[in-house]
Amino acid sequence: MSIKKPEMILFDYGQTIVDEEEFGFNGVKGTAAVLQYAVRNKYSRSAEEVQAYAERLNQELGRFDPERRHLCQVEIPNHMFTKYLYESLGIELSIGPEEIDRVFWDAAAPGRPTEGIEDFLLFLKQNHVRTGVISNISYSGKVVAERITGCIPDHSFEFILATSEYLFRKPNRRIFELALEKAGLEAEAVWYIGDQYQCDIVGAANAGLFPVWYLGATKKREEPAAEILIIHHWGELQTLLQTL
Repeated sequence: MSIKKPEMILFDYGQTIVDEEEFGFNGVKGTAAVLQYAVRNKYSRSAEEVQAYAERLNQELGRFDPERRHLCQVEIPNHMFTKYLYESLGIELSIGPEEIDRVFWDAAAPGRPTEGIEDFLLFLKQNHVRTGVISNISYSGKVVAERITGCIPDHSFEFILATSEYLFRKPNRRIFELALEKAGLEAEAVWYIGDQYQCDIVGAANAGLFPVWYLGATKKREEPAAEILIIHHWGELQTLLQTL
C-alpha cells in the first residue's frame, strides 16, 4: 500500500471524532425533551407514541438502516422531517427547527470525544496538516458545529460539512468534491477517516481521497473488499504520520 503524507485530513463525525455509542441512542428520551415545549398536543400523544410514529416514517424513507444507509445518498434535513412529524400529529411547539434539533439530540444521544482524538488533532495542527469534517447527519449544520465544538473546544477544523445543508450524503462523491473545492486541494492530497465502510471508506476512495478506517469507537465490523489502512487508536495513526 502506497501512503503519502496528507496536506489535509477530513474526518467523519459520529464514532470517529465523537463517541455516541457509549451512552446509546434513546429516541423516546429525546422526544420527551422536545414535548416539554408543546403548546398544543391535540391528541395528547406521549413521547413513546410520537417516537414510534417517527420510527415508522424513517422505515418508509429508508433512513438510518445500517444495511441500506449507503443507498440513501440524498439527505432529508431534520427541519423537514420534524415539521411533518409534529404537525401531522396535531402538536404545536414553541421552539424552532434548530432548537428542536438541539433539544432532541442532547437528550437522545449525548457524546464525548473519542479516546485520543484531541491529542491527535493537536499533533496535526503542530505539523501543519489541515483538518475538516464531513458528516452524514440530518441535524442543522449550526447545531452540528456546536456539538463538535462543545465536545472538542480546541479543534481547528476549517469547515464542518453537515449533509443536512448540502443535499448529498456519503458515499456520493459530490459531497467529497464539495469539501475538496472548499479546501482548494486535489483529492490525492487529502485523507478521509471514518467508521462506516460503505459510506466513509468506499465513498472516499471512489472520490479519489485516501481512506482510513477508524474502528476505535464502534462495535460494527464489516469485511473490507480491498486492502485498506485500518486503525483502532489515534496514536497508531500519529506514529505512522511521523514516519512519512
